Amino acid sequence: MTLQEMLDSRTLPAVDFPDTATGWWKRHMELQQLLCREAYGQLPPPPIHTTVREVTVDERFCAGTAPLRKLKLTVTLPGGQFSFPVSLVIPRSEKPCPAVVLINFRPAVPDKYLPSEELADRGYAVASFCYRDVSDDNADFHDGLAGVLGVDRRSPDAPGKLILWAWAAMRVLDHLRTLTEIDPRRIAVAGHSRLAKSALLAAGLDTRFFAVLANEPGTLGGALLRGKKGEQLEDVCETFPHFFCPRLQDYLEHEWEMPFDQHFLLALIAPRRLYVASAAMDLWNDPPSEFLCCKAADVAWQALGVPGLICPDRLPKAGEVFAEGSLGYHLRPGEHYLSRYEWNRFLDFLDKA
Repeated sequence: MTLQEMLDSRTLPAVDFPDTATGWWKRHMELQQLLCREAYGQLPPPPIHTTVREVTVDERFCAGTAPLRKLKLTVTLPGGQFSFPVSLVIPRSEKPCPAVVLINFRPAVPDKYLPSEELADRGYAVASFCYRDVSDDNADFHDGLAGVLGVDRRSPDAPGKLILWAWAAMRVLDHLRTLTEIDPRRIAVAGHSRLAKSALLAAGLDTRFFAVLANEPGTLGGALLRGKKGEQLEDVCETFPHFFCPRLQDYLEHEWEMPFDQHFLLALIAPRRLYVASAAMDLWNDPPSEFLCCKAADVAWQALGVPGLICPDRLPKAGEVFAEGSLGYHLRPGEHYLSRYEWNRFLDFLDKA
């Protein structure tokens, strides 16, 4: 069966990107509004004011080749001020360097998901923050950023936690773009698992990110929901209802009536650079559905005349890497994890930009 036949069997809604710049941008805005209204909730507005204070600096980090700065980022919103910590590692360089904003599970630097020295050796700065420092991973919308924003979950399109974590990544981007050590044209956003969903949202809703690195983003992230194996809409709505807006619950047992599928979210990245990574034994996230999501989203790159996903007309085999176009993908042997293998493939992909 060809890839197109596999997609046809899932009866996906059409992305319908026009091939003109004006029409493409109009459709881009329509898809943003659709996804926020039906799945993720409305994106909070930018802050009234932002300040960043350097709390500590370790000049000897990475043997002195890449100082580690601990920052406190404070935003002023109509409901008050909110602060969260950010760690920033910038390799010493004579010219501005590219950077990655990592939404991470822990604040540690380095971390098992963040090989800081390897990124610095490759010439990349990395700004990381722990998602729980922004808003905790539960149904409490009175804590952290959600509390300051005054999120009212009685509203059908109230923001879920995924979009709040994505909003925080945008605020880190705001700061990085002010630094002379950073190339503002080459700042990517990255995440693993549920935080890969947030990374996709951040880049889909903020075109200042030049790339997104989504590691095993799964259900309601980077995997097609129609025809998906493993985790289903019912699973995420039962276990993680706080990730999404309340309206998403209306589609339980009616998934095939959803006016979108996840290729809509991936298409928002076009014509920028997108890399999705899967693991062969990550059956809950269903690697074939993640790969086919990339294939379905490729029409957005095609509409703009940009090479997107370049691959054989079949599902990938474990160990294969397809990264010649602006839409990259690999299938790693093994289980659900963000490894150094991923980071090296990600950086190889970004190096081509």
